[in-house]
Amino acid sequence: MYAAGFLGSGIVLLVLIYVMSGVRQSKPAPGNVPEPPPSGSSDLAAAQEQIRGLQRQLAEVHAQQEHRLLVASLLALAVTAGLSLLLGRLLARRVLRPLRLITAATRRISAENLHERLAVTGPDDEVKELADTVDGLLERLEASFVAQRRFVGNASHELRTPLATIRASLDVAVAKPEPAAQTLALAGRVRTELDRVDHLLDGFLLLARAQHGGFTDRTLVSLGGLAREALEARGPDVAAKALAVDADVRPAAWTRGSAALLSRMVQNLVDNAIAHNEESGWIRVTAGGDGSGTRLVVETGGRVLDQAEVDLLGKPFERLGATRTGSEASTGLGLSIVAAIVAAHGGSLVLLARPEGGLRVAVTLPAAAPENEAVRTGVRA
Repeated sequence: MYAAGFLGSGIVLLVLIYVMSGVRQSKPAPGNVPEPPPSGSSDLAAAQEQIRGLQRQLAEVHAQQEHRLLVASLLALAVTAGLSLLLGRLLARRVLRPLRLITAATRRISAENLHERLAVTGPDDEVKELADTVDGLLERLEASFVAQRRFVGNASHELRTPLATIRASLDVAVAKPEPAAQTLALAGRVRTELDRVDHLLDGFLLLARAQHGGFTDRTLVSLGGLAREALEARGPDVAAKALAVDADVRPAAWTRGSAALLSRMVQNLVDNAIAHNEESGWIRVTAGGDGSGTRLVVETGGRVLDQAEVDLLGKPFERLGATRTGSEASTGLGLSIVAAIVAAHGGSLVLLARPEGGLRVAVTLPAAAPENEAVRTGVRA
């Protein structure tokens, strides 16, 4: 646009110079030269003929000058148009540089680092006003996120006390001599619901901690070792459903992070694969690492799932249809906790509905090289 405007103004200026330069001279009319008298004189006729020749030469010189001026002006206009295009790009880059910096900084800021600010310095112009507005928005978002996480954590902790009181009251009622059958049945149902609420509160606390991302217990962790531990711990549940387990776990699957959170992440993936599987189904667990990252993949068989519904499983309280096996006992926080833990460790989570049926969950975390001490001590350094 800058070059086009410059080109248009250059054309107008060229036309004005061409019109007002005075090089366009009208040729003298033949009547301007006096005719020789009838008596005539050879000298006078020769002089008049010479004058006409000079006039023709002068007109040709004027025409050549006019042509040269036009060509030179067009060449100058073409050169200046190219220079204006280059200059326009340089000026545009210089003027828009603060906006590019604002865009890049805004893209880097996410829920895990809302404390960062653009902090643009410079004159009090429209760009700085925009940056200050974005900083104000980030400050309000940070306050909102902190308040939400604090509320979840405080509410989960505060609910522990009444739940413990209810559980103690149930134990006292059941411990009485010869309790009624209805009391025992009611106590069993209430205790089951209390266990479910406890499990839900644990999920809330863990989700809040993972989303906050402020853990300081970073250490070297083997995803392969955690996968083996989770499968061994759920061995009875696997046997109860007659599930076939195919584990390809490599010892090189090392990453760095919170051992407690990563252990819970792997446990949730294994629990999800067992709970939402068919009788006599199968589970495939692979763990490995290379220069691009450390991967843990958990696959299960089953019915064909809708990818649009699978994409929502990383959000809290999202489940597949009610026909999914084991969905009634699920809190809907398992994969959302996994997603939060993966995000807190700078990794990626991919949920894929297998075309043959079932679900494939792939976790990729930054790879870490094990130290000698870590290798000697086993799973965790």
